[in-house]
This record gives sequence, structure tokens and C-alpha cells, in this order.
Amino acid sequence: MNTSDLFLRYQELQIYVGWTEGDANRVQAAAPLLEPHLPGMIDDFYLQIEKFAQARKVITGGQAQIDRLKGTLLRWVRELLGGRYDEAYVDRRWWVGWRHVEIGLGQVYTIAALSRLRTGLNRQLQAEWRGEADLLSRTSRSLNTLIDLDLAIIEEAYQAENSLRLQRAERLSTLGHVAGGLAHELRNPLNVIKTSIYYLLHANAATPEKTAEHLKRIERQVDLADGVITALTTFARMPAPSLRPTSVQPCVNHALAAYPPGREVEVALDLPDELPLAQADRSQLQIVFSNLIRNASDAMPEGGRLTITGRAVGGTLEVAFVDDGPGIPASEITRILDPFYSTKSRGLGLGLALVRVILDKCGGQLKVESEPGRGSTFTVTLVASLAEASGESSA
Repeated sequence: MNTSDLFLRYQELQIYVGWTEGDANRVQAAAPLLEPHLPGMIDDFYLQIEKFAQARKVITGGQAQIDRLKGTLLRWVRELLGGRYDEAYVDRRWWVGWRHVEIGLGQVYTIAALSRLRTGLNRQLQAEWRGEADLLSRTSRSLNTLIDLDLAIIEEAYQAENSLRLQRAERLSTLGHVAGGLAHELRNPLNVIKTSIYYLLHANAATPEKTAEHLKRIERQVDLADGVITALTTFARMPAPSLRPTSVQPCVNHALAAYPPGREVEVALDLPDELPLAQADRSQLQIVFSNLIRNASDAMPEGGRLTITGRAVGGTLEVAFVDDGPGIPASEITRILDPFYSTKSRGLGLGLALVRVILDKCGGQLKVESEPGRGSTFTVTLVASLAEASGESSA
């Protein structure tokens, strides 16, 4: 958060808690009463740190570091009592929270430390006060409100910095997952290409047929590697859909032709002609159906039955892909749509995640139902097109 935005946030908080110029004036007027006691309070503060291992472990520079920290804390308290709460003041409060995250000091210790300082300041204020009791009460309330505002900014910094660190960690984890998936997917075709090249370079009197066989083998493996890269770039750069009335039957047929299930997989289609048109991007819908067909086929490597049905439900239509594979454990159902998560030994885990991305963009949904040992059902729900009544179709 930049300094200007941070200061605006601080001003919003001031309004929220009812902070006024009168509060600032009262705190500033109390500063001379508290000044003589500040060094003793700060000494006490660091004596307490010695009693807690988690807080003490961040002090690695010995007494010299403690002396520097005492000086920093003294300036911090003097600024607190100074009456000038501008952008620079708020920025330094933010820095306190950021710095504590950087050194690994838990947020709870900052809260406890401010509580101890609050207690010490109020105790000394009451001991030194010589004025009206009502004004003392209002001054104490102003001081407490000011400390609460400081704590709010420090906690904001904690949360922001921790969130950034978590995002960086997640990005690194995702990058590692992607790199591992790419390595796994590309290593096999590269090894095949390498062995074919070795043969072509070293074979004695290789026949034209054998040479052609290895060249075709290399071409197939290059296509496989290109497919892996295309899948990744497609997921990362999926364009906005061009939504128009679309018939689902041709999309399903196209997907079956492009990615036919294995010979041992029986396909049963139940897509009535009277199904309404869907409001969808035809090319992207074909990607959805292709991934679901391929997913079902992969679940039945020894063969089985894939049933694809369609029906109208109110203002939507549903296309269900039912396989009789081994099913999906309940612990994995909530994760299989996540990018880069896969239950297969091969694959980047992008297929179902891509399906969800496409459907989200066109207002559709994907529902997964499965029971181990009894197969799985992936149901695509699409918005029905209002253009159907006028006879429009993109089939």
C-alpha cells in the first residue's frame, strides 16, 4: 500500500473512532508529564522481552542491538505524544508491522507490547496529573484511542505483508508443480526422439522404410510435446468467449471425433433433437466436451461404457458424461477441478480446471458426482439461449 492510500485509510479510521483535533491537543499537552518516565518504561519493556523466548530470539545482535531498539522505541513513543499525525507518522507505523513480519516476530507480541506500553503511559499519567478529573479521563481516552489507531495500522501491515508472502509461496509452489508436470510430460517424448536420432546417426545401412519409421516417430513425439505446451498456454490465455446460440449435439460429435475413446469403451448418446440451444462459444464448448470425454476414457483404461445425455432444465440445459470407472474418493472430489491437480501418473492436471474456467466465463457450471467403485458423473449446466424461439442456430 502506498503512503497516500495508507494515510487515507488512517484518516478513515480516525473518523470511525471519532478522533478529533481536541484528542490530538490533549495527548500533546500530556507529553511533558510523561517524558521523564519514558526511558524507564522502555527499559522495563526490554526487560520483559528477556522473559519470552519467542520474542527474545529475534534479538541476535546482543546489547548493541537492544540499545538501538531502545532508541527507536523512544522516538516512536515521543512521536505518539507529539500531536502530529501526518503521512510520515502513519508510514512509520506501517513500517513497524512490516519489520516485525520480516524478522519473524509474531503479531501477538506486538499486541502484548502495546498493551504494556498503554498500561505504563496511563499509570504515569494518573500519577503526575494535577488537573481536573474529567480532563484526565478525556486525556486517557484520547491516548488509548491513539494507541488503538497505531495498532490498527500495524496489524494492517502484518496482514498485507503476510498475504504477499503467502502469495509468493503459493506462486513458487505452483511454479514447482508446473515445472514437475512439464518435465514429466516432456521427458518421455524427448527420450523417444533421442533414441530415434541415435539410430538414424549410427545405424549401418538403414533401409528407407526404417528411416521413414523413425522420422515419423520423431514427428509424433514432437506433436505430443507441442500438445503439452499448447495445453498450458491455452489454460493461461483462454480468450473471452464469443457467446452465441449454439447446438450442443455437433459440439459433442466433434469432440468424439477429435478424441475418440478407446476401442474398449462403448459410447451411448442420448441428445434429443429438441434440446434448446446453449448460449456459449462453440469452439470453447468443444474444448469442454473433449476434456470430459478424455477424462472419462482415462478413467476406464480396461474398457467400459460412456453415456452422454442431454436434457432441458428450466432455463438451462444439462449435458452429463457418465462413466463406469473406479470413481473418485470423496477426499479428492473437491480438488480435481484445481489447476495442476491430477490423480493420474501422467498429465498436468489442467483439463478439468480449463473446463471450469470456460464454463465460468459463459455463466455455466460443472457438477461432479462420484462414488468409489460405481463410476463418476460430470454434468455441464449451460444457459439456454433465448434465440431458440426465432430458429437461430450455430450448428
